[in-house]
Amino acid sequence: MTSSTSTTTPIKHAFDKQVEDIKCPKSDINALILDYLTMEGYPNAAANFSKEANLQPHQDSGSIQARQDIQNSIHGGNIQTAIEALNDLDPEILDEDKALHFALLRLQLIELIRTCNTTGGDIAPALKFATEQLGPRAPTNPKFLDDLEKTMALLLFPADSLEPRLAALLHPDLRREVADNVNRAILERQSDRREAAIRQLVRMRVWAENAAREKGKTLPDRLSIGLSPEANQSENGHDAMITT
Repeated sequence: MTSSTSTTTPIKHAFDKQVEDIKCPKSDINALILDYLTMEGYPNAAANFSKEANLQPHQDSGSIQARQDIQNSIHGGNIQTAIEALNDLDPEILDEDKALHFALLRLQLIELIRTCNTTGGDIAPALKFATEQLGPRAPTNPKFLDDLEKTMALLLFPADSLEPRLAALLHPDLRREVADNVNRAILERQSDRREAAIRQLVRMRVWAENAAREKGKTLPDRLSIGLSPEANQSENGHDAMITT
């Protein structure tokens, strides 16, 4: 018996055809990419890309580097270094944003506890830090108090037997969350924006799709967001995004 393989070309959805007819200027895409590199704190990439794409830098490289250094310190658990650098960059940020300041101090306490648990060392530095830095601030906000209580519980239980809500405090995701919040606070002071434009566009795109489906508009079952070269090629025939 001879088998045969179907070579029928899939029929494109009418919506995909409409999308293909829309040509986004390369200059707009490049500006969006440069904005992302600048806002997210990639100084070398932003500088190189602005030259390759023949665009004016959105910020000077020193400003971007300062934000990146602060974020890297937080990602590495060097919270005191990050706080000092942030105060050198703009001392009013932590003075005005009490929640952000508390989040950084709490993360610093977590790093002290992590060190104690890892080395089996003295917990006195962690207790002293909590008493002097977090204790006076906690009563000013119910969330601060709850966060401090959960953090201090890390001293009571072995790291390998923590319940999920406590184990999450030692996960790198918390460092990333605090670093992102610090970056947004700096950006808001420097440019009146807290995030890259592409993040806003992605949220708008999700909202538009949901609104269209709720109104019964005819759309494909699945819409690619267009960030995967494979998805672009296989789903709607687009070429991979050109970034230079």
